[in-house]
Amino acid sequence: MTIEATPTPGEPVVVTPLRRRRLARLAIEIAETLVLTALIFLALQTFVAQPFRVEGGSMETTLEPNQYVLVDKLTPRWAPYGRGDIVVLDPPAAYQRDGTPFIKRVIGLPGDRVQLVDGAVVVNGTALDEPYLYSVGGVREPTDPTLGGLSEWYVPPGQLFVLGDHRQNSSDSRVFGTVDISSIVGRAWLRYWPIDTFGTLPAELDALR
Repeated sequence: MTIEATPTPGEPVVVTPLRRRRLARLAIEIAETLVLTALIFLALQTFVAQPFRVEGGSMETTLEPNQYVLVDKLTPRWAPYGRGDIVVLDPPAAYQRDGTPFIKRVIGLPGDRVQLVDGAVVVNGTALDEPYLYSVGGVREPTDPTLGGLSEWYVPPGQLFVLGDHRQNSSDSRVFGTVDISSIVGRAWLRYWPIDTFGTLPAELDALR
């Protein structure tokens, strides 16, 4: 058994081979812990959940600029996106801004027929009641087609039709059409910052699911 002597006060500290090995082992353990932590964090962001900062006003007043939401990337693997879900998506290439994702609400599912009629959204012949819409003086903003744009869409298999809640301030499927489900990053389910806005973001269109 090797016993390492304790230096007396004033005596210079000598790094012995035993102490050197201990320091080396400690450094390796710290490095391994840091690497493991980084890998776990990366895995969580890639496969489970990811924070997202809201930019722009297309989802007002449901979500305001500079609020933070947590995006669920796991459950959509077995629970398909539903009408009313708020999702983060990579927009078509022509509409990308510095790689910043969009955040919108799912309105049309695969196989749906979506129409804009007199300021209302009609899905499969039923006009949607949309209490989350941006309003002025208590009056909900109408959903109008873009200038010269379409007012009717059929949602193909593997696609979704998405709109912002602030319809007059949103680039969405009225502009770039339906989006591929593979372009969806995940489902926004929790607003966590600022702390006084903390809460879940439930879908609002359960009646039409």
